[in-house]
Amino acid sequence: MNQIIKYFPEISPLQKSQFEALQGLYEHWNAAINVISRKDIDNLYERHVLHSLGIVRVLAFAQGSQILDVGTGGGFPGIPLAILYPDTDFHLVDSIGKKIKVVQAVAEALELKNLSSQHIRAEELTGKYDFIVSRAVASLPEFTGWIRKNIARKSINALHNGILYLKGGDVTQELKESGGKYQIYKLNRYFDEPFFETKSVVHLWF
Repeated sequence: MNQIIKYFPEISPLQKSQFEALQGLYEHWNAAINVISRKDIDNLYERHVLHSLGIVRVLAFAQGSQILDVGTGGGFPGIPLAILYPDTDFHLVDSIGKKIKVVQAVAEALELKNLSSQHIRAEELTGKYDFIVSRAVASLPEFTGWIRKNIARKSINALHNGILYLKGGDVTQELKESGGKYQIYKLNRYFDEPFFETKSVVHLWF
């Protein structure tokens, strides 16, 4: 939790209490439904919460933005982003029902009014969104094939509407195969921890 305060000292008392509650909530649900690896639960704030918030270093979402989180798992990056941006709407989806059950329970416990969730495959989605966020659920060409249809045309943000993808390692070949324009943002520019040395946020648009 100290890492969140370190990088986001401006958060409100409500946001601070919501972030603090995440550890207990995920420990509880992880005991019943393994949504986070056992070793990562002890590093929840660095490897999941702060990692998710790396997207914020690339773009501050405009009020009223519509964000889709595909393959959210237990709620990352969507839940930390929804805490930080209460005036932005987040729709979290996953093809595994038990993971969406965890998302719904955590969102309800935190009273996140700006978050909805759904058990559905990405290919079946029909809505339009300003940005689609995700944490390396598939190769970028495959991922793009699923969700390119869901990117809204009209933009209200500082960046082109598109994909904001959290990914480790070298992604240049995948990006070339995805057929769009792109920008890579290295997270070690923003966060000091060694975990972020090879992590990036990729902005991909068409």
